[in-house]
Amino acid sequence: MKRLILPGLLVLLVVFHINSQSNNPNYKISYDQRIKELLSKMTLEEKIGQFNQLSNPYHKTGPGIKSERNESFDEMVANGQIGSFLNVLGVDETMRLQKIAIEKSRLGIPLIFGYDVIHGFKTIFPIPLGESASFDRAVMEKSARIAAIEAAANGLHWTFAPMVDISRDPRWGRIMEGAGEDVYLGEQAAKARVHGFQGDDLSWDNTIAACAKHFAAYGASFGGRDYAAVDMSERMLREVYLRPYKAAVDAGVATFMSSFNTINGVPASGNRWLQTDILRGEWGFDGFVVSDWNSLGEMIYHGNVESEYDVGFRGVDAGIDMDMEGRIYINQVKQLLIDNKITISQIDEMAGRILLIKFRLGLFDNPYQYCNKQKEKELTMHSNHLSASRDGAKRSIVLLKNKNKILPITGKVKRIAVIGPLSNDKDAPLGNWRGNATPNSAVSLLEGIRNIAGNKYEILYSEGCRLLNNKENSFASPVLINNNDRSGFKKAVAAANKADIVVMALGETAYMSGECRSYADISLKGLQLELLREIKKTGKPVVLTIFSGRPLVLTDAVDHADAILNCWLLGSESGNAIADVLFGDYNPSGKLPASFPYHVGQIPVFYEQLSSGRPYDPKPDSLTSKYRDIPNAPLYAFGYGLSYTTFKFTDLKLSAEKISMKDKLTINVNIKNTGEYPGEEVVQLYIRDVVGNGVSRPVLQLRGFEKIMLAIGESKEVTFTITPADLAFFRLDETWGPEKGKFQVFIGNSSDNLPLKGEFELME
Repeated sequence: MKRLILPGLLVLLVVFHINSQSNNPNYKISYDQRIKELLSKMTLEEKIGQFNQLSNPYHKTGPGIKSERNESFDEMVANGQIGSFLNVLGVDETMRLQKIAIEKSRLGIPLIFGYDVIHGFKTIFPIPLGESASFDRAVMEKSARIAAIEAAANGLHWTFAPMVDISRDPRWGRIMEGAGEDVYLGEQAAKARVHGFQGDDLSWDNTIAACAKHFAAYGASFGGRDYAAVDMSERMLREVYLRPYKAAVDAGVATFMSSFNTINGVPASGNRWLQTDILRGEWGFDGFVVSDWNSLGEMIYHGNVESEYDVGFRGVDAGIDMDMEGRIYINQVKQLLIDNKITISQIDEMAGRILLIKFRLGLFDNPYQYCNKQKEKELTMHSNHLSASRDGAKRSIVLLKNKNKILPITGKVKRIAVIGPLSNDKDAPLGNWRGNATPNSAVSLLEGIRNIAGNKYEILYSEGCRLLNNKENSFASPVLINNNDRSGFKKAVAAANKADIVVMALGETAYMSGECRSYADISLKGLQLELLREIKKTGKPVVLTIFSGRPLVLTDAVDHADAILNCWLLGSESGNAIADVLFGDYNPSGKLPASFPYHVGQIPVFYEQLSSGRPYDPKPDSLTSKYRDIPNAPLYAFGYGLSYTTFKFTDLKLSAEKISMKDKLTINVNIKNTGEYPGEEVVQLYIRDVVGNGVSRPVLQLRGFEKIMLAIGESKEVTFTITPADLAFFRLDETWGPEKGKFQVFIGNSSDNLPLKGEFELME
């Protein structure tokens, strides 16, 4: 059945399927009974085999790969020694291996195939950080839905996404994989992406199991360096870093992945408090936990264990069910059982959790339902998917500056110079962790401008300078920056002089962010700033488009551009989406999901600060919390983003001045488009707990946002609802919940632009 062609029938089937299975109380019981029966038939070796995940040795996504190219995976599968593969792609190969598992192994237990489908499989969407700038839950869910459809059509069952790590350090390369600095936005992104990947029922053949990662607090590593230690109070951990994981659990996420870092001295992959006490005990998670790439084995280097035997014990004891590319469990678990270090019940629980997800995926009932060559051909890079990629990309662009309203480009302009090392780059927009994308397949900025400009404008092009001295093609490649070759400057200046307006493309390549792509200097690299200054000297209006996987320090660039669009790394349709915004076919509506530092020395810089005993005072002689040489504030704050139109916020109304612990508070506000273009605005709701009864509370916390479309002159009322649960925190007595007291409410369109303020009191 082609479900995409028969939407009405699809809805009926979804309703029937959900009502007949997921909402049936006997549905899970039947799985439990089938798992119990299967475990009773399995040998110890077959149970341990379920814990073992190996990688395609020809597709490396981690260091020190242990899978050998001459190793007989076929034989291991037939012997029940492998429970899962990663980096095995395509219907042909996944079906071949699955047939061995079903037809040649003793019990016919299906394999599960996993892959890093982070922001698209073949059709690539904006990097997750960029997509989060859309502040649009539907956009985030839709991109994950399409990624799941394409991945499932290519034989995959499982993605190692979403990454829900909060990160307040843009030096960390993996900030590109998450939703940025804010807890509430991170929660909303986690729920949207989990539901997008998994749909309403995992047993459907166009859904894949999601994996919340990296548990936990990986985004808070010291110095913004990958794999480094994390150390923080339990209050900080619970109030900030754990909350998006809890949101993923509440959304029904199938699996979790442990992180590489230690947290408060204990490696996360050997941390029972995290994996068992909190995840399974407090939150009731019933899926399975997979290690990150050999993160179990790396405990030896952390120094908390002496041998792989000890590693195996710590992993089992913590609650790590599956070992990704480490060979620890398959070599150590049996001996641990013999030595009474672990019990058979622990082994059965681990195997049972993995089998449960395989049942939920429908693999026991139809192990080949993901192996359809026709779907693989028809659904991969479908035209509707590319259209959705373009739509999501344009909604993710953030307008940072628009001096004298030089954007959008109008008919008064006749010649446009497109300049910069990234202006005709077809690979950078794909970003890091780009699934199975074809290299150099994105629409470049130059192509996008030409596509829309047609014969109405003359387009001049000059690279100006190269960003790199080498041609990178993987996340493992070194970055060699061009700091010397200015031979293209003259041609670029000449092009600018002939033009009415200049569009420049500067920033980062795809592999200057992502795993192991941390940088101490996050300003424009190489000769880019120098080129920008030279072009600005021509006196022509300059529109700067920034390509990046992280917030950059743009302080030295701001004065040399009349308009700035932060374009992230937008995916397959990048150039078309940017051109949509440049020419006014779409009014930019993105907001920053993370603060852009004024200076790298401010990092970490974020809006959700605790108040100081000596609050900031800019007066030179004040002894307050501040820098003497730079501002405290970032260059661009969280939630910031301009539009081609303007909006006015009025008429803030709270439903009550006081509410009880059982009440809800409704907050209404009126928004009017007071400008010259139709446009979307992200209405942002922040709260402040004025007094925390022994615990200092942040000066601002995002607790709601709504994105609305307004025609010229149109007004709309936006309603938010606040419950006592939204006011909860880790209290002085180390319990979670709200406390009575006074609260302030702020409404605006950025964390640093909140014109409306109200107050209410929470009573017992």
